[in-house]
Amino acid sequence: MLEHILHRNNLNAAYYKVTKNKGSHGVDGVPTSELKAQISEEWDTIHDQLLKGTYQPSPVRRIEIPKTNGGKRKLGIPTVMDRTIQQALNLYLQSMYDPKFSPQSYGFRPGKRAHDAVRQAKAYINEGYTWVIDIDLEKFFDQVNHDRLMRTLSFRIKDPRVLRLIRKYLQAGIMEGGLTTPNRKGTPQGSPLSPLLSNIVLDELDKELESRGLRFVRFADDCQIYAGSKRAAERILRNMTTFIEKTLKLKVNREKSAVSRPWKRKFLGFSFTPSVKGKARVRVHNDSVHKAKERLRQLTSRKWSTDMKYRIEKINTYLTGWYNYFQLAETPSIFKRLMEWLRRRLRMIRWKEWKLPKTKVKNLMALGVTKAKALEWGNTRKGYWRIASSPILHRTLNDHYWQRMGLKSLN
Repeated sequence: MLEHILHRNNLNAAYYKVTKNKGSHGVDGVPTSELKAQISEEWDTIHDQLLKGTYQPSPVRRIEIPKTNGGKRKLGIPTVMDRTIQQALNLYLQSMYDPKFSPQSYGFRPGKRAHDAVRQAKAYINEGYTWVIDIDLEKFFDQVNHDRLMRTLSFRIKDPRVLRLIRKYLQAGIMEGGLTTPNRKGTPQGSPLSPLLSNIVLDELDKELESRGLRFVRFADDCQIYAGSKRAAERILRNMTTFIEKTLKLKVNREKSAVSRPWKRKFLGFSFTPSVKGKARVRVHNDSVHKAKERLRQLTSRKWSTDMKYRIEKINTYLTGWYNYFQLAETPSIFKRLMEWLRRRLRMIRWKEWKLPKTKVKNLMALGVTKAKALEWGNTRKGYWRIASSPILHRTLNDHYWQRMGLKSLN
């Protein structure tokens, strides 16, 4: 098996993925732009070490990124060389494991995405399963039991060299502040192999849910189960908590896990409207709207002194990515309200840019306002945010004005 993993075609595909994804450097400081040169210089030696089982991966570099709830998500960044080897492992093993995974598993799988999981959840709700068991796995990526994972892998991977290499990657250690600490458990997020290993661990959960005839959707460690009554949902939560903790050796976060109505919970950034005549609709969860507003506040901050054209380019880049994900939502009023709020922020910036009363009067008149009205509003003492929603700026700095400036619209 290892020879197939290290075959030129598989390695070329792995190299392409790593360089395409770019990403940060590992502990050796080598960026993806220098990977080709590193391979030319070192690959013969590394290839020989891999085949002999003497290759030792470098520790991962620990970084932290902020989460929407105020916490920190810990990532482990391997070196670009280790990312290439892990990607080669991932490509080969994915083709072997993926066909056996549950159809209700949607995360990090070819041909599947988050939208598919949300659509399936909506289908369950519309079938009458209007109670959701929302299971939160506490620090899942940090809690995976290595021995149990390796035993599971050994059922299908018969090449001991591949198993030893995977274990080495699991236990390569974490460098933080110049110090390396051993990694006793978990699959650090940030490595190409981590998503597949996580799906292999949680495939056992999927199979248990299927054997019980339960309706569920799972995207990585986000798992929701749907039931027809509150009593059934509470029983399922108790039983599955026991299975996860006793059998899988993982920990369920009891504070975040709950039995509730789907429209009161968040799933992959979405939620649902209450079911009316058996028809629920997908909507953007309030937290996702709040997160979008936080980013747009940064891009429309009056403290950021920049050209309006450049500001709008940055806003458009963010809006495009955000809308591409949330366009699944069936509640267009959310997009309409967000754009109204954004345009008000931009009007506030433009009003501040004009600064002096005489400049405001001049610009208002240039936009078709009578001299009397321009003098009245140009000399007002009302605050920026209040003026931004005034009839005078609504009429002059209207939707068409911002379209001419290049602002994209969500509605």
